[in-house]
Amino acid sequence: MKKFQSRSFMRSALFALNGLRLAFKSERNFRKHLVIAFITLSVAIFLKVSVVEFCLIIFANAQVLVCELFNSVFEYIVDAYYKGRWAKLAKLAKDIAAGAVLFSAVISVLISSLIFAQKIYQIYCNNFSF
Repeated sequence: MKKFQSRSFMRSALFALNGLRLAFKSERNFRKHLVIAFITLSVAIFLKVSVVEFCLIIFANAQVLVCELFNSVFEYIVDAYYKGRWAKLAKLAKDIAAGAVLFSAVISVLISSLIFAQKIYQIYCNNFSF
């Protein structure tokens, strides 16, 4: 078998699923973001948001999860390169990657909050109109 020979789709999908399983088992923040995403999507269903709003919430949550996965990969690569030694450039790189996760999480919270606030306001106005 050649080093870069193409694999079947199923085999590649199994590798990808294994990567998600490893991230779930080893990355505490990934698990936290998954729980938050589940809660956010549950609230969206409860508030009966539109399909477009639901897709925006899914996209925002997915963006956070993908950033967290890339952050984890980046940290593993930096750790492997520096072999546990402290280095200023390694710290800067890891901090910037963590900042990307934080930024995407803040944007996700803003998107969800705006959608939920509007829905809650509509429910409030419909139930308490005089």
